[in-house]
Amino acid sequence: MAKSGAKVTIKKYANRRLYDTGSSTYVTLDRLAEMIRDGRDFEVVDAKTGEDITHQVLTQIIVEEEARGSTLLPVNFLRQLISLYGGSMQQMVPQYLEKAMEGFQSNQAAFRDAFGQNIFSEIAKRNMEMLQQAGRAFAPSAAAAKTDTPGGSSSEVEQLKAELEALKAKVDKLTR
Repeated sequence: MAKSGAKVTIKKYANRRLYDTGSSTYVTLDRLAEMIRDGRDFEVVDAKTGEDITHQVLTQIIVEEEARGSTLLPVNFLRQLISLYGGSMQQMVPQYLEKAMEGFQSNQAAFRDAFGQNIFSEIAKRNMEMLQQAGRAFAPSAAAAKTDTPGGSSSEVEQLKAELEALKAKVDKLTR
């Protein structure tokens, strides 16, 4: 099996089969998509002519993903992209799109670093805890318990304030 850092050569035969020369196995377009998600680099060459056909195969992967209903590309974006073919800006579009995706990935990484992988599950968990606390505050037994433990809710408020300050600091760090 090829190293994850090494570029693997995939040969495409006339019968449309794809052969991974690194693992000496036939692969599918789905497997190539997995390799991309895993960060593995590969090139696809026509087995007969040796021509690099990576671009066409990657486009085919996108078409199949979109056909399955995993729509990532909005219709308006696709129309705008098609309108750029043959125009004076066609030469600049690939570099622009590459830089835009690099910026998106950079922002995504910064967001992940600041808030962690499961930011939305954490937010949902905290919201649920606050709703439960609010529910207890309005329940008749909560009022009695509140008088039994004076100052108990103020520590919770202080804890929430500290968490809010920590989140503000992370957001400030992201905007720098």
